[in-house]
Amino acid sequence: MIELKNLTKVFEVNKNNKTTAIKDINLNIKKGELIVLKGASGSGKSTILSLLAGLSKPTTGEVIIEDTRISKLPDNFSSLFRREKIGFIFQKYNLIPTLSVKDNILVPLIPQNLSSKEAEDILNLVMKKFKIEHKKNDIVKNLSGGEQQRVAIARSQVNNPNIIIADEPTANLDKALSLHFIDILQELKNEGKTIIAATHDPLFFELDFVDKVIEVSNGELI
Repeated sequence: MIELKNLTKVFEVNKNNKTTAIKDINLNIKKGELIVLKGASGSGKSTILSLLAGLSKPTTGEVIIEDTRISKLPDNFSSLFRREKIGFIFQKYNLIPTLSVKDNILVPLIPQNLSSKEAEDILNLVMKKFKIEHKKNDIVKNLSGGEQQRVAIARSQVNNPNIIIADEPTANLDKALSLHFIDILQELKNEGKTIIAATHDPLFFELDFVDKVIEVSNGELI
């Protein structure tokens, strides 16, 4: 389903200052797998996720998802592909703090020009699923960290994507909330979602429903 082929990413500050973030990475991910990328900050995990999602382009190599070479797509088509196929869960939630829970979750649906009723129906389903419906009209900045994480998860699923990308998803959560997030991740995997999580949280490394734990060090897969 997902294939990374000879993937290298070099960041060039100027002609005399280049940094190789990842080098010659090859990885195959099957539909419905949960893959954990393990490594310290700066190891290259987030760069891999960015390339996988088409948020940046590789210096060399290819990213192929469902037979689409997303690394070759123009930016506007990459955006469309992400909107339809990928849900994101970020370390810092990336919510709009001054908007309500409802409005934050609905943001990914705006380009679809759905009717008010269609959008409301989808909203209610996803809020109920992630147990955040009682906070529907609350302003996001007034929520706890765990509540904001559930809003972020609900937003990531409002388009019902096949692929979930999670970048350090428990970094701002205590152990109890991290375990709750892991329960949600297992539910999503059971639904057949393909999940790629980048983390250095040891809670992820011994989970029996994780298909592979892959260490990333100095831009290479160990």
